[in-house]
Amino acid sequence: MKKFLFAITAASLISMPVFAESYASPKEAEAMVGKAVKAMQANREGTLKEITAKDRKWEDRDLYPVVYDMNGKCLAHGQNAKSVGKDLIDLADADGKEFIKERVELAKSKGKFWQDYKFTDPVTKKVLPKSAYCEKVGEDIVCAGVYKH
Repeated sequence: MKKFLFAITAASLISMPVFAESYASPKEAEAMVGKAVKAMQANREGTLKEITAKDRKWEDRDLYPVVYDMNGKCLAHGQNAKSVGKDLIDLADADGKEFIKERVELAKSKGKFWQDYKFTDPVTKKVLPKSAYCEKVGEDIVCAGVYKH
């Protein structure tokens, strides 16, 4: 009986998900943005369509790219196609922070940056603190963020 219980316990531990690996890391967010920037430089319109269509190459657990123009209009969104085409410059997070407006200003002044705000995690559906890595490419801002669990 003890051997049977040990075998079940061992099998359970082996098959348990590793929660730390269930979420993207800051390095992975930077890599996703770099990949999207490169793709946009090669084929801007095609990349915007792929991101919004949730092409598998643009999804990695809770990580996905979003693209805005320099006026805060959403050009592509890896999780919410309804945002595309909308002017979101005044969008605020749960704390009232106008993070798109801030994002546009940071893109103008820095080009590459990290930004903190709150957003709904697509995995847990909870509003969580998030950090997005963004890069300005031409007149667009490409971002991908990691949730702080």
